[in-house]
Amino acid sequence: MRSIKSFIILTMVFCLTATTVWAGPFRADAKTKRIPEGTLFKLEFLQPVSTFSGSTGDSFTATMLNEQTSGTNVILPAGTIVRGSVADVKTAKMFSRGAKLYLDFDHVVTPTGRQIPLDMAVCQFENIYYDGGLYKNLGYGEAVKNNYKKGCDITVNATQYGMKAGESAPGIQYLTAPICAIGGFIGGVGYFIGDSVADMFRKGQDVYINTGDVLTVKLLTPIDIPVY
Repeated sequence: MRSIKSFIILTMVFCLTATTVWAGPFRADAKTKRIPEGTLFKLEFLQPVSTFSGSTGDSFTATMLNEQTSGTNVILPAGTIVRGSVADVKTAKMFSRGAKLYLDFDHVVTPTGRQIPLDMAVCQFENIYYDGGLYKNLGYGEAVKNNYKKGCDITVNATQYGMKAGESAPGIQYLTAPICAIGGFIGGVGYFIGDSVADMFRKGQDVYINTGDVLTVKLLTPIDIPVY
C-alpha cells in the first residue's frame, strides 16, 4: 500500500515538473512589440509579377527596404522577407480596357523564423483602382480623353512654332501663325479621330512589376512581433 502511494506521489511530481519545463518558454519570457496600423513598408520584389503571364495563386517574395523600430529596438530589420500571392488577375480587353492586378500580402518572416500574418495594401503605384487593383489604363473613355489632349497639344505647338518662325521678319508672324495654327488644328483633329478609332480595337495595357521594383504598401491592421 505504501509503495502504491509513493508511486502516485512520484508520478504527480514528474508530471508537474514536466509541465513547468514545457510551459516555461511560452510565458513572460516571450514579449511582443506592436507595429501600428498605417505603417508604411517599402518592398523590393525578388521576382516579376504581371497580368500578362501571371495568374491567380502565383506566389511572390519581397524584401523590406526600411527597418521597423520601436524606441531603440529594431523589430524587423531591413532585408526581412515578406511573402504573398496574386489574389486575382483581370486580363486586358478590347476598347482599351486595361488589365488589373490584385496582390495579397500573406505573412512576414521575423528574424527568429516566425511567420506573422499580414493585412497590407499597395498605396503607391501608377494607378490604383477603388478596390485595390493596380492598373495602367481604364478603358475607352480614358483613351479618348488622352487623344483629345494630344490633339490640342498638336494645335498649340504648331501655332507657337508659326509665331516663332515669324520673329525673323517684322509682321510675317501674322501670316505664319495662322497657317501653322490651321495646319496644327487639322493635324490634331486627324490624330484625335484616327487614334480614337484605333482604340476601339486596341487592347488595354498590362500591369508589370519587375524584379527589383519597389512598391510602398500600408499596414491595414496592427501586428505584434515576438522579441526575446
